[in-house]
Order: sequence, then C-alpha cells, then structure tokens
Amino acid sequence: MSSYRLTAPAPGWTTTTDVVVVGSGVAGLTVALNARKAGLRAMVVTKAMLDDGSTRWAQGGIAAALGPGDTPEQHLADTLVAGAGLCDEEAVRTLVTEGPDAVRHLIATGAAFDQDADGEILLTREGGHHRRRIAHAGGDATGAEISRALVEAVRSDPGVELIEHALVLDLLTDADGHAAGLTLHVMGEGQRDGVGAIRSRAVVLATGGMGQVFSATTNPAVSTGDGVALALRAGAEVTDLEFVQFHPTVLWLGPDAEGQQPLVSEAVRGEGAYLVDADGVRFMVGQHELAELAPRDIVAKAITRRMEQRGTEHMYLDGRHFGAAMWAERFPTILASCRSHGIDPVTELIPVAPAAHYASGGIRTDLSGRTTVPGLYACGEVACTGVHGANRLASNSLLEGLVFAERIAADLAARSRAGDLPERTVDVAGARAAHAVPLLAPESRADVQRLMSRGAGVLRSAASMAATAAGLAGLAADARTHATEEKPADPRVETWEATNLHLVATALVAAAALRAETRGCHWREDFPERDDAHWRRHVVTTLAADGTPVGTVEPQ
Repeated sequence: MSSYRLTAPAPGWTTTTDVVVVGSGVAGLTVALNARKAGLRAMVVTKAMLDDGSTRWAQGGIAAALGPGDTPEQHLADTLVAGAGLCDEEAVRTLVTEGPDAVRHLIATGAAFDQDADGEILLTREGGHHRRRIAHAGGDATGAEISRALVEAVRSDPGVELIEHALVLDLLTDADGHAAGLTLHVMGEGQRDGVGAIRSRAVVLATGGMGQVFSATTNPAVSTGDGVALALRAGAEVTDLEFVQFHPTVLWLGPDAEGQQPLVSEAVRGEGAYLVDADGVRFMVGQHELAELAPRDIVAKAITRRMEQRGTEHMYLDGRHFGAAMWAERFPTILASCRSHGIDPVTELIPVAPAAHYASGGIRTDLSGRTTVPGLYACGEVACTGVHGANRLASNSLLEGLVFAERIAADLAARSRAGDLPERTVDVAGARAAHAVPLLAPESRADVQRLMSRGAGVLRSAASMAATAAGLAGLAADARTHATEEKPADPRVETWEATNLHLVATALVAAAALRAETRGCHWREDFPERDDAHWRRHVVTTLAADGTPVGTVEPQ
C-alpha cells in the first residue's frame, strides 16, 4: 500500500476487471485490444473522450524499417545517435526489430497509411533519420488515423469496458504490495459519478505526457503528468525526467500565448522546408550534417541561440517553394492551422519557436513494460523503456507505444496462463488511511507553468533551477498551511491536476539540477559540454519518507 495519496473522498462505488488500462492513446488501446485477444477482461479509463489524448495530435508519422534498402540496424543506429549515449541498446533493438510487424498489425486493425500508385506505403524523412522510413496518413494526420482505427476496434469489442471523463487518482495495492486496482473520479452524470475504485489483477498506465508542466506545449490540456505522479506516490521509480524534448518548430502565436500550441511537423522539414531568420539566412547549414533535419535537440538549441543573438522571440520556417498543391495534399492539417491564425505558408514565412513536446523519461520499466511496483505496468510516453535516451528520435514515439503495448499484453497473457494473475484482495476503504497529500489551489497550475518555463525550459542553469525549486517549494508550503490553518483546497479535478503537475515539476527539477552537463534535450548553460566520463548514466527519482521527490544518480 502506498504511503501517499491525493486528498479525496472515499470511493462511493467499486467495480472489477482483469486489467485496467489508464489512457486511450495508441499504447493504451493496443494493450486493451491485445489483452482481449488473450481472453482477459479489459477496462479502459480515459480522462476525456476516448480519442482526446496525444495520439491524435501526432502529425508526422510512425517510424519503421519498411522501405527498400532500409534495415532495423540502420534504424537502431539513428536512434542511438539521437539518444546521445543514454539509450538502452537492447530496448532499441527490440523496438526496431519488432516495429515493422507492429505497424502491420496496426494496418490489419484498420489504420490506412498513405500509399503510392502501386499500393506501397509512402515513406518520408524526419530529423535524425538517414532514410525515408516515416509512414504517414492523411498527409499530416497520422495520429488521427491511428486513433480512429484503434477507437473503432475498441468500441466494437463488447469485452472492453470504457470509462470516459475519468481522472485517475491513486494505485491500490494488496497486502503483498502488488497492484490491485486504482481509485478514480468520474466527471459528469451517471451511475459512476464521483470517486470510485476499480479492483483488477493488473494495472497499466498509458496516460501520456506531462507537457502542461510548461506554459507553452504541443500537448493537450489533459497532459498533466497524472501517471508519473501516481507512480511516484505508489513508490515506483521514475527515470530521466530531466530529458524533456522541446519541439523546434511550433507555431509562434505571440509572447502571451499559453497552453497547447499548434505543431508544425518535422515532416515539413523532411520534405524540404528551410529554417531561416528574419534576413532569410539558413542558420542550420554548417551546424550539422543533416542541417534542418538534425535531431530535435540540436535544432531547438540552434533556434534558441539564434533568437538570443537576434533579440527576437521566434525564427521562421520557409516552405513557400512547395507550392499550393503540395501544401494542400501533403500537409492539409498544418495548412489549415496556419491559415486559421492568419498565416498562409504558401506565400508567407511561418513564425516558429520551440515548445515542450515530449517526455523522454518517465516511469521506469523493463522490456515487458513492468515497473518497479509488482503488477503495475507502463507504456507510451508515461514510461521510460530506455528507447529514447536523452532525446527521442522523431516518430519513434508511436512505434514505442505499439511495440511495448504488445509486449505488455503478451506478458499479461503469459502470466494468466501460468496462474500468476490471480484476483487481488484489497481494502478499498482502508487505503484512504495513507498520508493525504495537501492539494494545491487551481490557480497554482499557472504558477507551476511559469516557474518551469522560466527556469527549467530549453535553457537551464544551477541558478535558474534553484529559483524554480524554491518557487515550487513555496507553493507546497502554502498548500500545507491552507490544509492545517485555513480552508484547504477542495478535492476536485482542478486541484488534483494542479497537485500532480506540482509533484512532476518538482521531480523534474530535482533530476535536472543533478545532471551537471549538457546532453540531448537537457541543456545546462553552466555546464555546456557533454560529459561521458561522469554522466553517461541515469538519474532515478523516488519519493522520500516526507513525500519529497529525491533524485539518485545510478553508478556507472
């Protein structure tokens, strides 16, 4: 039983299943569908509607060695380079060797990828890839197509029970410390309104990212780090939280823009668009052999440096040479998005700047998706499988979700056949006796985001992170004071989300302050060089006895 839980009412209802999956992106739905094929009952819990997660926002595509002349070994090599020395090579090899078949399984489920006149899958390039290996759908609507196919498959399977508009709260464990279900809050009107509990034989977290920790992100509003926060409170290890990838080309909407920002896919550069400054200078040329198609951390840093040099808040992406037909056929979503904000990429430069995009770190798992808490699994962006290292290679995220979701389902099926997945006994009411975490007020969400963007964004230093940590500690102190001396924050979705964001932000800053080097998407101004002699290792974060996140550097 975990020591820390969100302050919440006792569960007013309980239900049971074999496997509960939290999250409805490519990872979560793939687990549920494959668990059903193994004869297990599956329940999917999702925070909004079934198709409202990050998957549907993925524009570029899914990477796999599907083209002539390409091989898993070449995909492996590109992934290891992008990961800047911190990838788990065995995990990457698993990804790239099982990836092509995983994509074929997705096609068999109903996903339709763009094809040429001969019926072959069209492939494009993105940053860090030396070959065209990115399969896409609807031009730049790959995530939407994958989400459509998986949602349709799940909705047509009566053996998958769905709970939408539900925020997961905390893990339930049995007397042996094995995951035995979870608590959640269902919003709206119906039989399961309010806080309830799901008892299960295993729990799979596929809750996506934590981009809402920052003021500007490509992530949807639901990406508040709930899975990582739950795992920390449950005693699980999280790894490499400092490696947050900032996408280089996010549509710049002005200095005051906050929340989810429109992405301008890397595939636009893959098809030949250029990055330029206000004078039209292609500043990526000469900085990397792949120029605009360098790995994302390199491009994001180059854009940030150029903005500092020029005293501007954005750079430009030039795709005017594509012509109207190519924009309409290859990038219809991006074209519509730009035009809705008053920019026509057919005739104008697109203003872009980096924004928080993807968490390369997360809940630590093995190759079967098992976390350090027995019976608790994680996959997709919420997990750290070792695939991404210090910087995710473009379009490896959807593939990772697919491959490791299939491996989780296979592990659950094997455990079930072996009799190692029994029903779990858990005292749902007694679980509330654990330490209740004081809740932050809803307005603290914006405070967390401003602190993180200012001190732990693309550029970091010891001073900036110390200031960020102090600000976060102040918010926690205020919450404790209000809980004991004044009116505490009400337990509700807004306070639970703010509290989860605060915990994840505090853990991220603790890890980033430890890593005294620049590597991948972790950029320290005070330690500008990569230091393999001391830092080619991981930072593991857990909760201390007082509930504070503490990072530990793994021995080499």
